[in-house]
Amino acid sequence: MLEKMDSFFENRVAGYDEHMLTEIEGADEFYKFTALQLPAEANTEVLDLGCGTGLELEEYFALNPRACVTGIDLSEAMLRTLAEKFLDKSLRLINGSYFDEPFEAGRYAAAVSVESLHHFTGNQKRALYKKVFHALAEDGYFILTDYFAETDELEKEYFDTLKRLKQAEKITDDAFYHYDTPLTTAHEIEILREAGFSSVSILKNWGATHTIKAVRQKSEKTS
Repeated sequence: MLEKMDSFFENRVAGYDEHMLTEIEGADEFYKFTALQLPAEANTEVLDLGCGTGLELEEYFALNPRACVTGIDLSEAMLRTLAEKFLDKSLRLINGSYFDEPFEAGRYAAAVSVESLHHFTGNQKRALYKKVFHALAEDGYFILTDYFAETDELEKEYFDTLKRLKQAEKITDDAFYHYDTPLTTAHEIEILREAGFSSVSILKNWGATHTIKAVRQKSEKTS
């Protein structure tokens, strides 16, 4: 049966880090690689979407211990675990949905998300990425490390399966449920460009997991 997103992660927080680091191809590399893409300057402001227990932040704070991070996650238990890891770091944690939370315009030098956004539709992401774009300073950028569907057909199959499951369980669309619906990298990049980013590129991949960088260039103006 489908579980609500927040409950799914609340129930798995105890073994989450071990699962992510040992069961996902490339995880022993992509958390560190992602952190290496983030700003190295002290006191820089970074927005982390779906921060979870902070696996990417373990790597990032090792590189930049004076970074200032705003982390958003649906799971209160995961945020507690994250806070306990980084008692001496500059963390602002928000227990909520990054689709609903307002972002301060122009505040962040960078935004990051790791293995979180593969649960949502293109339309949901388009609206979110527009918010991220507006939240970035000029020359700010978004680092997205996530796994993606290999083909258009597989992408469609994921969404069709979720639709059937929700219909069978009489589930409405007024809450998030945990089920993987990754887009292809081509569709993800298209949506990022539609959100305002003109410079979007794939930096590296580990099997189905890719790191994408989307830059808000100085010449790009918000609308």
